[in-house]
Amino acid sequence: MTSPDELPRWATKIAVLLRDDLAPWQALNVTSFLVSGIVATGPELVGEPYEDADGTGYLPMIRQPVMVLQGPGELLATARTRALERALTPAVFTAELFSTPGDVQNRAAVKAVAGTDLDLVGLAVHGPRNAVDKVVKGARMHP
Repeated sequence: MTSPDELPRWATKIAVLLRDDLAPWQALNVTSFLVSGIVATGPELVGEPYEDADGTGYLPMIRQPVMVLQGPGELLATARTRALERALTPAVFTAELFSTPGDVQNRAAVKAVAGTDLDLVGLAVHGPRNAVDKVVKGARMHP
């Protein structure tokens, strides 16, 4: 087993910030959707496929840890602003997306609302460690 001192120090960070009042299934669902957005725009974040000793192949995964944090809705709005100020494009998940039937409707629901008025339940960013740390400042680790 690798000790924490032996783990690589990544130059970048992936952080998911969730609103602190989500049901467990919502938190997991939102995290999955948000991380897919990060990976879609950062293919270099994905490692090589896995294979077991029997030769069975498995899908590749993200190469670096994903920090999952939580905070109140106001913090998500602030984090969105901070990300944009640092030229980091966030992935967003709004409360309305829990009731839309699909991808096209999801985009339409976000487009219908001004950015500062989005009812954010989740946000994810990838970028330089120090910039991401500033974006999610004030959040706490998700339990």
